[in-house]
Amino acid sequence: MRNQVLAAARWESVFSLRAACGAVLVLLVTAGGAFAADWPQWRGPNRDGISKETGLLRDWPKEGPKLLWHVTDLGDGYSTPAIVGGRLYVLSNKGNDNEFVQARDSANGEEIWTTRLGKVGNPNQQPNYAAARSTPTVEGDVLYALGSDGDLACLEIGGGTVRWQKNLRTDFKGKPGTWAYSESPLIDGDELVCTPGGSEATLVSLSKKTGEVIWRSPLPEADEAAYASAILVEAAGKRQIVQLLQKGLVGVDAKSGKFLWRYSKPVSRFNANIPTPVAGDGFVYAGSAGTGGGAVKLNASQGGVDAEQVYFDVKMPAAIGGAVKIGDYLYGTTAQALLCIEFATGQVKWQERALGAAAICYADGCLYLHGENGEVALVEPSPDSYREKGRFTPPDQPKRANSMEKAWAYPAVADGRLYVRDRGTLWCYAVK
Repeated sequence: MRNQVLAAARWESVFSLRAACGAVLVLLVTAGGAFAADWPQWRGPNRDGISKETGLLRDWPKEGPKLLWHVTDLGDGYSTPAIVGGRLYVLSNKGNDNEFVQARDSANGEEIWTTRLGKVGNPNQQPNYAAARSTPTVEGDVLYALGSDGDLACLEIGGGTVRWQKNLRTDFKGKPGTWAYSESPLIDGDELVCTPGGSEATLVSLSKKTGEVIWRSPLPEADEAAYASAILVEAAGKRQIVQLLQKGLVGVDAKSGKFLWRYSKPVSRFNANIPTPVAGDGFVYAGSAGTGGGAVKLNASQGGVDAEQVYFDVKMPAAIGGAVKIGDYLYGTTAQALLCIEFATGQVKWQERALGAAAICYADGCLYLHGENGEVALVEPSPDSYREKGRFTPPDQPKRANSMEKAWAYPAVADGRLYVRDRGTLWCYAVK
């Protein structure tokens, strides 16, 4: 009898151990899946407009994917949300005296907390689009947000408490362009990089924990901050911060801030250098409104880096909505059409009217487009032809601030959902 009890106890222990291991495995898989599904910063996990989602719809019904919820009390602005761990974080403003970060429940859009950053920058800009613009950058238990007047803050995601705060204008004598600051802060290891503009610290690196200055990069030719966000590039034997400024594309050493190279071709004739650069295979692509777009090849040269122009054309993608590189091809829009070009050569494979100018991202084999006309489309990327897989217009479109304003906010895909913002409205669709 005693042996039978011991044997039963041993088997019970085995089953318990197996159950525990299974539970741990489920938790690990779930945690891994949640991590992969996050959209923690501007243009997604790697700042390239590409989501790590899988298992998404490849075709949409005529009316579009299922609308889970939408809210109309978001506040003004063009900020794309960052989505992490069941919450979304976004910048908005109410009037010109209150620009803020808010956290909302991604399950229903309900507000969790709100923290004021400061005032809206350059409120008398012409044409006037004064509003919040930047996407927060989330890491661990904090996020980093840059208000349009240069108010940079590190906040706790739990309740919105500010850990440290700087102002790019006052602390670094920063100089933004006409439409104020529009940058989303970049994390590089223990550092936080942003672009004050001006002659004393065109770019600056701060300790992400304390906000203390690590390096300042006053470029040889003083330059204003434009409206793009910096990216990290490994090329020509150098780890670089690459940014599009008002006078063109620049690269600085990521460790020291030392100036490396400048490419002056992508300068908007409307003073609107907006799209974030796209990098890959030693090339960097940049577009500028009204001027065109092109790529440089980064080459090592006497301990430094040379930026050699490979192609540039007025007909290349340069719209506000940016571009994404999928394999060997770049997809982006002009004011009139969606283009597919060979990334390394600039050869146009096709162009299609589609939605006209649009913001773009990619997830699980499909491009997601949010047109400046307010429409949303799903497109299968292929160098052979344009292949649309669905199109719809979100309901209750907001009123425009003026006749020139468009739907400029970028789409985001996270945790099986598509998020689309337009001014004070945010829509959430099921696309799993």
